[in-house]
Formats: sequence, C-alpha cells, structure tokens
Amino acid sequence: MLSRFMSGSIRNLEREYSCTVRLLDDTEYTCTIQRDAKGQYLFDLICHHLNLLEKDYFGIRYVDPDKQRHWLEFTKSIAKQMKSQPPFTMCLRVKFYPPEPAALKEEITRYLVFLQIKRDLYHGRLLCKTSDAAMLAAFILQAEIGDYDPGKHPEGYSSKFQFFPKHSEKLERRIADIHKTELIGQTPETSERNFLQKAQMLETYGVDPHPCKDVSGNPAFLAFTPFGFVVLQGNKRVHFLKWNEVTKLKFEGKTFHIYANQKEDKQIILTYFAPTPEACKHLWKCGVENQAFYKLEKSSQVRTVSSSNLFFKGSRFRYSGRVAKEVMEQSAKIKREPPEIHRAGLVPSRSCPSITHGPRLSSVPRTRRRAVHISIMEGLESLRDSAHSTPVRSVSHGDSFMPRSRSQATDASEGTAVISDEAYSPSDSVLPTPVAEHSMELAVSRQINGAPCSIEEEKESEAGTPSLGEGGDFGADSRSAREGAGGDTALSEVEQVNKFVLSVLRLLLVTIGLLFVLLLLLIILTESDLDIAFLRDIRQTPEFEQFHYEYFCPLRRWFACKLRWVGELLINK
Repeated sequence: MLSRFMSGSIRNLEREYSCTVRLLDDTEYTCTIQRDAKGQYLFDLICHHLNLLEKDYFGIRYVDPDKQRHWLEFTKSIAKQMKSQPPFTMCLRVKFYPPEPAALKEEITRYLVFLQIKRDLYHGRLLCKTSDAAMLAAFILQAEIGDYDPGKHPEGYSSKFQFFPKHSEKLERRIADIHKTELIGQTPETSERNFLQKAQMLETYGVDPHPCKDVSGNPAFLAFTPFGFVVLQGNKRVHFLKWNEVTKLKFEGKTFHIYANQKEDKQIILTYFAPTPEACKHLWKCGVENQAFYKLEKSSQVRTVSSSNLFFKGSRFRYSGRVAKEVMEQSAKIKREPPEIHRAGLVPSRSCPSITHGPRLSSVPRTRRRAVHISIMEGLESLRDSAHSTPVRSVSHGDSFMPRSRSQATDASEGTAVISDEAYSPSDSVLPTPVAEHSMELAVSRQINGAPCSIEEEKESEAGTPSLGEGGDFGADSRSAREGAGGDTALSEVEQVNKFVLSVLRLLLVTIGLLFVLLLLLIILTESDLDIAFLRDIRQTPEFEQFHYEYFCPLRRWFACKLRWVGELLINK
C-alpha cells in the first residue's frame, strides 16, 4: 500500500514542475503547474496575482540556453517551448507598448508600464536628449521619494540615484533643480502619469531593439513600436515606416526583409542581417505580432503568415490574441474599485536599481561612471558619421493611434530625425533573470559597501540579447560574421543563383515525392485485395473502372511484355 502511494506521488511530481516569473518590480512569483499546461494558464495566474485586467499589453519572456530571447506563446505547451530543464525562470514584460500609456484605464496598468519604461531608461533603450532625460528622472524621483525635504535630502542627493547608463554632474544638478522647484505636491500617481505623457512623445518610446547590420555591414538596431517599424543607427532614426505602409515581413536564415509601399505607390525593400538565424526568426515573429496588434481592426482578421512564398519552405506563424482597438474598447468597459497598489521603492534591484534612500543606495562614483561611458563610446564613435546603405526618408508618425501633438511635431520635421546627443547603445543586461540566493547576497553586500556591480559583472548574472560592444560587433557571432568579409552582408550573384537552384531542387523533390505517393496509392487500389471502406468506394466508381480497364490494364500488359523481353535478352547472353 505504501509503495503504491509512493509511486503515485512520484508520478504526480513528474507531471508537475516549478516555474518562477520575475515581475516588473523585481519581485518573484513562483508556482507549480502541470507539465502539459499552456502559456495562457501561467499568464492568467500572474495577472490574477497582480489583479491586472488590461493584460493584453504584457507578455512573458524567457531566454534559451543559447542566450536567445523568446516570447512565450500562450497557445502552446510551456514545456515544449522551453529548451532548458525545469525549474523554469521567466520575466513579465510589456510586449505591446500602449500608444497613449497615460490614457490607460486603470492605475495598476499605468504603474506597470511606468516600471517598464523606467527600466528602458536605465538600460539605454529609451534614449532621449538631455533636457528630456532630466525631466523624466525628476518625475521618477518625485514618484518614489516624494517632495524635496532638506532634512532628508542633502546636497547632491540626486547623484545617489542611477536613472541612466551614465550620468553627468550637470544632469544631476538639473534633475535636482526640477525636483525641488517644479514638482512639489505631486502624488506618485500624478508623477507617473506625467512621466508616461513625456515618454510617449520620444522617438524611442516602445523600442525593443534587435541588433542587426545593414547591407554595408554598418551596425543598426531594428525595432517595432506602436506607430511602425524603426531603424536606428548612431544617434539618428534613419528609417520609419508606418504600419499601414508595411506590406510584408520575410526572413531566410540571417536575412530579414521589410517590404513597404511609399506614398507614391513605390515599393521599397529594406534588408538587414541578424547575428544568428534564431535571432532573425525572433525578429520576424515580433514584427508579425506587432503588425497584427497595431494595424488590424479585429482579431478575426488575423491570418497565418509564412516567411516564404512557397508553401513547403520557411516558417509559419499566427498571432493569437486581441488587437489594439479591441483592447481599448474592452478597457473602456472596466467598472470596478481601483485595486490597491504596493509600490516597491526600497528593494535593491538586480538589474534596474530602484530609487532607495539610506545605506542600500545604488550609487556609482562619478569617476566610475565616466570610465563606463568612455568604454561604451569607444566602439560607437564610428556610427555617428557612418554612411547608410539605404536611402533616408522624411517621414512622419501619422497614425490612427498617435497622439495629436506628436503627429504635428513629426509632420513638421524633415530629413533624418536625431533622437539623442549620444549614439543609441542599449546595455547588455536587456533581460534580467533571477539569480541564485548567494549571488543576490553578494550583490546586496556590494551595494551596502558602496561598490555596485559593474556592467561586465551584470552580464554574468543576467541573460539578454547581444548588444554592441567595442567595434560595434555582436559578440562571437558577429566576430565570425565580420571575419567572413561580406559572407552575410552583401549577397553576391553566385549566392543568389545558388539559392535559386536550391529552391528549384526543393520544388522538384517535392513534385517527385507527390508523384511517388500517387503511384503507391494507384497500385494499392488496382493490385491489392485490401477491403477498406474508402478503397472499396473508389473501386466501385464508374470513372475508376473505366480508367482501370482502358488505361491501367493495357499499360500493365505493356510493362510486363517489356520486362519479359529484357529478361530473355539477359538469359540469351
């Protein structure tokens, strides 16, 4: 009896596994789920834990053993998507940035989006000019520590907080001045709303960067925003295509193509190269999902998309979920008491330091910050004046989702948009993942002693997308690509011919395979004695009987005659 109970318990354990999801405030949610559970089940558990109703903007992200990021697909089994062994670790992140985050219905949703954008600001994904950066940091300061108090906030207090990958003394003084004089009396909710209103006007709002190279080998970052497709190079936005201009997204291997129609009904094709085929496929899937979410009117209009024109080649993918217009209509119907929000401001983050006060401040000495800035910029100076292989267009963010003020501002701009005073270079720690307890204790002890982890140390404890390091390469993959001297950047005529020949050979093999299957089915129908219902029905049709007696039987006799003739020749020899 005991052995039966023990064996049953073991089987139940084998059917379950532990899953840890790191939330936007760096707390962790751990649960046990069935082995065949789908992604939607885990996502619903997290949303219930957070009391979140406007959940369509969020997603669950994980990193495979090859350091490639993925979004968890809700319609598929979790265990089948993960390439690692349980327990699994993932992160809750904003997947589709709201076109107007300050206009979201519930405060809990605005707070979570605020945490995501604050994280983007710290990691360099939300890049902006110095004046905008100071205002955003002051809003964060007001939201998390409240009004300026001379007794609690001594001279230079803003230097103790890390808002960006790098700081300057002038920027710190400007942040403190704004916090002292312009934001007095603002509640955390008001400051967060003002922060969101400011952030949504920036060129890099909603940018989740994918590092690539153009056909000339110049580093670039591709991204999908609520308003369209964006290409960033150096400190400029060199391309912007509105969602209604984008007609098709394709990829093959490491090559990613964007097809779009300009206002003059002229089609353009942009080509970029990802560091790995897996990164290119992830880029393509993100593009397909973002285009469906922001462009379509109804989720019933979503169709399965293929990465190739041929049905037997490439990947197929279909976005599952509601589109932006449906989400906003559903949010307008929410009627409930606002849920209580527990703002986390005193927990040191392992990736994006929260605003804290006291001995646990994540302060970085100014000399250390300047050294980090110099090391980051060494390999990026060449991007400022780099020659771009694709023509620069004058575009505007005219879109049904765009705030009116932003649309007017961009309509007035001409040429390439300058997004910042510095080159766009998001840090390596794009996706923080939970670390072991002893690692956390070490990180906390270093922060207490005033020696926070460096960027290099963060890389060891966090998984993320490859980013530009020295020389603008993508790590090991890009080094090998760079050594290939054009193997992955400029397709030669020989390579294009080889690809065409391979496509023709694939088509020929598929055709031969289909003919072979049809021949086997014909032999089974005519020569076998299998008495199966559907075979019997086919044999009894007049068309088949006519084919059998008028064509198949004479052909069989002809083949038998030829075989006998060949046999006699062989015997006589």
